[in-house]
Amino acid sequence: MRIFFIALAASLFSVTAEGQSRYQSDFQYYWQSINENFAYFHTQHIDWKKVKDIYQPIADTVSSNRSFVRLLETVNNELYNGHVFLNTNTSSSNRTIPTGADLQVSFEKNRYLVAAVREGFNAEQCGIKPGMEITHFNGVPVAQAVKAFLPKSVTSYDKRMYDHAANMLLAGTHDVKREITVKGYAQPFKPDSMVNRTEQQTSSLLDSRLLNGTTTYIRINNSLGENDLIRAFDSTLNTLMNTTGLILDLRETPSGGNTTIARAIMGRFTSKTLPYQQHIYTAEEKETGIPRSTLELVSPRHPVYTKPLVVLVDWWTGSMGEGMAIGFDAMKRATIMGRPMAGLLGENYTFEMPATKIRFSFPCVQLKHVNGTPRENYKPGTIVNDRQQMIPSALALLKK
Repeated sequence: MRIFFIALAASLFSVTAEGQSRYQSDFQYYWQSINENFAYFHTQHIDWKKVKDIYQPIADTVSSNRSFVRLLETVNNELYNGHVFLNTNTSSSNRTIPTGADLQVSFEKNRYLVAAVREGFNAEQCGIKPGMEITHFNGVPVAQAVKAFLPKSVTSYDKRMYDHAANMLLAGTHDVKREITVKGYAQPFKPDSMVNRTEQQTSSLLDSRLLNGTTTYIRINNSLGENDLIRAFDSTLNTLMNTTGLILDLRETPSGGNTTIARAIMGRFTSKTLPYQQHIYTAEEKETGIPRSTLELVSPRHPVYTKPLVVLVDWWTGSMGEGMAIGFDAMKRATIMGRPMAGLLGENYTFEMPATKIRFSFPCVQLKHVNGTPRENYKPGTIVNDRQQMIPSALALLKK
């Protein structure tokens, strides 16, 4: 299905219009692909036609791939979601969120507050803590610096726009070390005085251990796109079948993955085939006038683990990690515990621009809980805001 969309869109612009540069024609291809296939115009309240009016004249002046990439990265911010991105970058590109972020910022009453820090990553290691108020980024007042990431096609901003802009800003670029000034501290924090961990590969697909001698703990290390995870997960779980309960930690899955691996893992926890996620094909309805939706199913994989299960989530639970969380909830197989997740929109398809061959990805299919709740709006059934308290809270719940 994904390949079909790429081929269909490519046929629309197979020949560069006479008199147009490769950047002009590719910008039109990019804009039209999103215009026809983006599944969330009803929630991302922007004027996409106005976006073209704003940025097409700039595209007309572009003369290099590097500047074209920079332009498209700016246009992506008009849709203010981490699931809209280019599949390439430059040294001056911003890190993507949440994958490239080591702290989460929340816009509250005109203040930018640290909502969470990523365990073991740079922001935590340099001393940044939840609750701190960020005032400056690289010497610039944060209220001014975020403007570079706010949509230009709207006349007013909501909290989601400010949150996205602030988190993009604080993730930083690949080529500039960050200095983060916090209210009440004389010196700025310098998280990039050491190598930025978000740009390093994880050392293992998963980690596991016994807690209290009777409870299994398994953490997925941002590997839901690695086929080898299935074998590693099976091997680990098979040795722990006699434990009294299991904590599955999805708080380090920001880059998502694929449904094959997700269904393989979820299948180890159900003895019958069950629906876990709803797909809404908006582009097909737009083209034909006929609504189409499907339910994706999880089938059992033996041996099935039948003991109580707690799934931990937070802002670094992204895309397929979010799908697994709503899936376990839909199957009534686990208690979902933690904080709201990344809120990445829908199922991404990838397109390739005909002239420059630059690829870009965005959500073309809406994803929902089987009860109809949009995946991006789902919240854990058991809220635990303090990340340090999530595992103790899960252990306490399982003990009951």
